[in-house]
Amino acid sequence: MYTGPVPHYPTTIDIPRLIEEWCPPPLYFERVHRMPREALRALQEKRLVETVARAWEIPFFARLWKQKGLAPGDIRSLDDLRHLPLYDVNHIRESIARKPPFGDFMGMDRDSFLPMVIQTSGGTTGLPRPMLYSPHDREIMAMLGARRLTMQGIAPGDIVQCTYSLGLTNGGAMVREALWKYTGAIPLMTGSGNITPSRRQIEIMKAWGSNVILGFPHYLRHLATVARDELKIEPRSLNIKMIGSHLGVEDRTVIEDLWGAPVQDMYGTNECSTIAADCPHKTGLHINEDAFVLEIVDPDTGAAIPDGQRGTIVLTTLFKQYAPQIRFNVNDVSAIAAGPCPCGGTHRRLERIYGRSDNMVKLRGVNVFPEAIGALIGEDRRTNGEYFCIVEHVGADRREDMTVLVEKADASVDAGALAADLERRFKEALGVKVTVKPQSRGELDRYTGGSQTSKLKRLDDRRKKS
Repeated sequence: MYTGPVPHYPTTIDIPRLIEEWCPPPLYFERVHRMPREALRALQEKRLVETVARAWEIPFFARLWKQKGLAPGDIRSLDDLRHLPLYDVNHIRESIARKPPFGDFMGMDRDSFLPMVIQTSGGTTGLPRPMLYSPHDREIMAMLGARRLTMQGIAPGDIVQCTYSLGLTNGGAMVREALWKYTGAIPLMTGSGNITPSRRQIEIMKAWGSNVILGFPHYLRHLATVARDELKIEPRSLNIKMIGSHLGVEDRTVIEDLWGAPVQDMYGTNECSTIAADCPHKTGLHINEDAFVLEIVDPDTGAAIPDGQRGTIVLTTLFKQYAPQIRFNVNDVSAIAAGPCPCGGTHRRLERIYGRSDNMVKLRGVNVFPEAIGALIGEDRRTNGEYFCIVEHVGADRREDMTVLVEKADASVDAGALAADLERRFKEALGVKVTVKPQSRGELDRYTGGSQTSKLKRLDDRRKKS
C-alpha cells in the first residue's frame, strides 16, 4: 500500500510544457499539421528512442523482447522498429492473468505514486480490459482529441451533444476532457440512450441549441428516426452543423441525408485516444504522426505492406509513460491513403477502417467481414442499416451457412424482394452465397444489444459451439 504524501494532479505535470511540446489547437495548426516530413521523422525517432527506453523498465516488454534476443539500446531509429515483435490483445489478457487485476504491461511505480484514472475497453469479447492513465498521458490524450475536434469544425461556444457512453469505457470520458479543456466548446454529455432516453435527447437538442452531435453511426441514425417518426421533428430543422463519429465501414451519406449536416470520421482506441481523423475535405484520416507510428502489415506474416494496400494496423505510441503501446497489432484493417490532402496537412492519412482481421470469418473458403456486409446493407434505403450475421453448420452434411438478419426501414418494404436483391448483391460483392432474412424494426435488438448501447454485436459464429 502506498504510504507517501497525498498526490495532487497539478503538482505531477507541467501543463505549459506539455502544451509547448504536444501542441493542442491552435498551436497544432501552426507548428505540427504542416510540419515538413524530414522534421516530423526526426521528432518521431527522438520520441521512439525515449519510449523504448521507458518500455524496457516494464516487465511485459522486457520479457517479450528478451525472448527475441533483444537488448536495451538495440532500437535507435524508425528503421529498427521492425526488429521488435508484434503483440495483440491476447498478450494483454495473458499479462492480466499473470498478474491480476491490472497485469504487468503498465509501468506503475508504487514508490512515486501518481493520481490515476481507470477506464476500460468495451468488453465486447470478455471482461473489459483495464487501463490506468497517468496525468501526463491523460493530458496529452485530451490535446490529441482536441486537435481532431477543432480540425473538424468545432469552435468555442459550440454546444456539443455527446452520445458516447459515460461509464467504464473510455470514449465518453475522453471526449469530455478534450472538449472542455482544449476547444472552448461546451460538452453536453447526454450519453447513450440507456442513460438519456432518445426522445429526451432530441428534446434537449432542440431546447438547448446543440449544434454538434458525437456518437456511433447506428445511434445517430436511430436518433434521427426518433425525431422524425415519434416527435414529428424534421432532423434537418435542428440546424446541426457537424456530426462526429467512428464510422468504420458505415456509409456517412445516409447519416448526412438524415441530419443535413456533414459527418466527420475519426479513429481511436481505448489505450490511445485519437489516432487519426479526417478534415472537412474527407480525403482520409490524418494520423497524429508526432504522437504515433502507424504501420500497415500483412495480417498473416507481419511484413510491411506498400501504401495503398490493405492490411492490419500496428500501432506504436510516442507519448505514453504508464502503458506505452509498441508494435501493438490492433487487428483493424485499413490502408495508407494516396496523394496529398487539399488542406495542406503533411501527416500520412488512413483510408477508412474496413473491418477487423480477428472478426473475419471464413465461409466455404471465402474470407467474409461482417462489416463489409453492413456497408452493402447501408447502400439499400429499404433497410435502416441494422443487421446481424449468424454462421452455423446446417443439414446432415454440416454445410457452412451464413444467415444475415436485416431490419426493414418500414412495414411497407417488400421482404421477399429485399431478400432476393441483397442475396444477389452479396454474391456479387463477396463471392459467396448467404441467406437474407428481413426483420421488422427493433427485432434485432435481442441479438445486437439494441440502439441504446455504445457498441453492437454483429456476429454469432455458432460453428464453434456445435
